[in-house]
Amino acid sequence: MTVLAIVLGMLDACCYAAGALLQYEATHQTSADPAPGLPALVRRPRWLAGLALLGAGAALHVTALRLAPVTVVQPLGVGAVVVSVLWGLRTRRARLEGATGLALAAIVVGTGAFALIASRVTVATSVTPSAQLWAGLLVLVIVTGCAVLSASLRGPGRCLARAVGAGSAYGCMSVLVRAASEEFTSYGFGGVLCGTLAALVLTVLAGFWLTQRAQAAGPPEVTVACLTLVDPFIAVVIGVGLLGEAPGLSPATAGTGLACWALALAGVLHITRTTPFPHLTADRTAPSQEYAMQGPRPQRVVIGADTFPPDVNGAANFAQRLAEGLIGRGHDVHVVCPATEAGPGTAVEKGITVHRVPSHRTPFHPTFRVCLPWQVSQPANRLLAELSPDVVHIQSHFSVCRTLARAAHRRGIPVVATNHFMPENLLGYTRLPARLAEAACRFAWRDLVRVFRRAHAVTAPTARAVRLLHDNGLDIPARAVSCGLDLDRFSQPDAPREDAEARVLFVGRLDKEKNVHELLRALALLPERLTVRGEIVGDGSCRRELEELAQNLGIRERVTFHGLATDQEVLDAYARCDIFCMPGTAELQSLVTMEAMAAGKPVVAADAMALPHLVHPGRNGYLFPPGDIPALAAALTRLLDTPKVRRRMGEASREIVASHDIRRTLGTFEDLYLQATGRSAASGSRTTPVNESEHDEYTARSGRG
Repeated sequence: MTVLAIVLGMLDACCYAAGALLQYEATHQTSADPAPGLPALVRRPRWLAGLALLGAGAALHVTALRLAPVTVVQPLGVGAVVVSVLWGLRTRRARLEGATGLALAAIVVGTGAFALIASRVTVATSVTPSAQLWAGLLVLVIVTGCAVLSASLRGPGRCLARAVGAGSAYGCMSVLVRAASEEFTSYGFGGVLCGTLAALVLTVLAGFWLTQRAQAAGPPEVTVACLTLVDPFIAVVIGVGLLGEAPGLSPATAGTGLACWALALAGVLHITRTTPFPHLTADRTAPSQEYAMQGPRPQRVVIGADTFPPDVNGAANFAQRLAEGLIGRGHDVHVVCPATEAGPGTAVEKGITVHRVPSHRTPFHPTFRVCLPWQVSQPANRLLAELSPDVVHIQSHFSVCRTLARAAHRRGIPVVATNHFMPENLLGYTRLPARLAEAACRFAWRDLVRVFRRAHAVTAPTARAVRLLHDNGLDIPARAVSCGLDLDRFSQPDAPREDAEARVLFVGRLDKEKNVHELLRALALLPERLTVRGEIVGDGSCRRELEELAQNLGIRERVTFHGLATDQEVLDAYARCDIFCMPGTAELQSLVTMEAMAAGKPVVAADAMALPHLVHPGRNGYLFPPGDIPALAAALTRLLDTPKVRRRMGEASREIVASHDIRRTLGTFEDLYLQATGRSAASGSRTTPVNESEHDEYTARSGRG
């Protein structure tokens, strides 16, 4: 009979998990919390199907309890976690990671071993009225305390408090079911049985209500995991402590059983910790009528950035521009980023509240700083506790952002992740051998995917960058959202010039992957009849080497190295140049190329990464094969010889870059924030979709910021 009871208990676990997940999906057809009322739920087929499965599971559970002791049957409910986790992975279109697989194995092995031990040392006993009373009082205190506590909590705390209360009620329910069965068998239908049945009904209703509330506050995996831990724990405590089901229990057997249960508990805790919280999917969340009438509301957004001005790179500039744009649209924005040499602290910088956490210089790059996880963890948790943001938007997978994402996950705060990273852009600073560099690159991509997989929404500024994410293992949907530009700021008339020199401009970091040396060598190949000046705006690790190269090529007097430049100086450089050149081969969007296009300039660029999506040969410039310096020189010569073509191509550049307006980008991110929090943008709102474009470079441009 015990074997049959175990089989029925496992079937019960499957029914319970499936029923809970269906009811969760029905509950979240609208906003995430509070849950719809019961009249609305009973009209939803998924909720009713879930209720039917829960009823079938309850029948299996009652049958199993009649065949074996509570301490054998009740722990089998932990199997529901396995079903719910696999269902959740399927819903999120995520893979079963090794750690999660080990956690599930720990649950199955630990629970199975515990049930086997319990079946050998426990015996069924009668449920006395005294045991019923004490069990009822114990559970009443726990359920009441959890219900009261949940009212003052939010996110994971609220979900867990409600699930603990529900699990306690269900744990007591097993005792009442056993008691009712015994009373009916011994005395038939009478007053004692009516009292037990009334208590059973109240317990079921309390557990059902708290379960529904827990489902509304968090992902089903967390609710199921908590229920299946608390339910058997309470049942075992009652079975051993009040019913005396293990009269001859030895310390060694008790220790072994507890070790098995601890193994299962560790697996469940891992599942709880790694499940996205709250678990919302874009296709199953729609705006409530009340929210749709209100339109986009101001949100509190925490932006995590492992690089931020005064750092000089595209990712830092985008984070600042995003923060400024969101503030301009009425949102409350806080940025968490590494401290500068001045040290950690909070300050308002250009209207943005910036929280800088302890950081350290690196030997690989003169300005890039890193934060140690244990120095970030406490400030990140404290900030999220104080700010209670609607959403956390991380810009990378490095220390600051991954710590913020982990802290947000624990607090039930949705995370949006945007990637600005290509490992190839950093490997140039490490001087690793080729094979080690390739291995490091693969590891970096896997690490990035591991962090981003837990986000509610993933973006990359270009379709090419999205493909890179998927090609390197990201198995959840990602969206291309341009980093955007304030086009009006760069759209200005050409600057008047007194000299007759034509100017070829490069703006960006003077680092290896920018290939500025190719531009210098191409300038040296231009026909002598052309009077051309090269302008290099920016700084970096290769500046001295590039200056020496210009000297050796005999063009040093025709090349101006401006170094870092202010905002206005960069705008002036765009205004006075005739051609913009981008020879870099690791451009995932190339903001500077977009800025030059917004300024109405033709572009000559390497035929690599995102640049072909910006430069349309013959329309707004030319592409050249990467590393082909004669081809680059020929393209420059063609444009330098034809001023009318330059003007025509400059106007085409403005037309092509028009889809990258920063207002489109901000509107799209507003929509993503709303979807991540369980809402959608109101119809007719100010947001508009952003055309797919190519990804932001993890590069410097000029030092403005």
